[in-house]
Amino acid sequence: MKQALFVDSKAEKVEGRNTATLQTSQLSMVVRQVRAGRLLEVPGKLPQIIELKGIAYLSTTIFVKYNYAESGGNRELVDLTVIAVPNGMLQERYNASPLDTIWLAGRNAPTLGEEFRVRLDLRRLKTKARWRVQQIPLTGAAFYWDE
Repeated sequence: MKQALFVDSKAEKVEGRNTATLQTSQLSMVVRQVRAGRLLEVPGKLPQIIELKGIAYLSTTIFVKYNYAESGGNRELVDLTVIAVPNGMLQERYNASPLDTIWLAGRNAPTLGEEFRVRLDLRRLKTKARWRVQQIPLTGAAFYWDE
């Protein structure tokens, strides 16, 4: 099947390396999680399959994080994290229930009317499929594809 590739990127401090903050417009999965003691099921806004001119395309989201360290007011790029976000067709494998999830609470304030955001827990995602999260060093160290 052909793919509709959506790529987004964000720079964050290296301390945030193990998560990626996403909006529902970047997801075709339903976010199933427990937040503030409540069970949530928030659907992604991206269709699992996009049809254009009668041709079906699988929605594929790639997220790239530029991880930097701060020192003396300067920012130094340390490494990149490339993340293949699962398509909603794989819901049961990656987020079967609010307790079997790859999601963490996002950095949004519902009380201020901010749109729902969620953080993808890269450690949890790697336990389900290592290849979906790749760390690419920029220090000259060798890069090996993690399978």
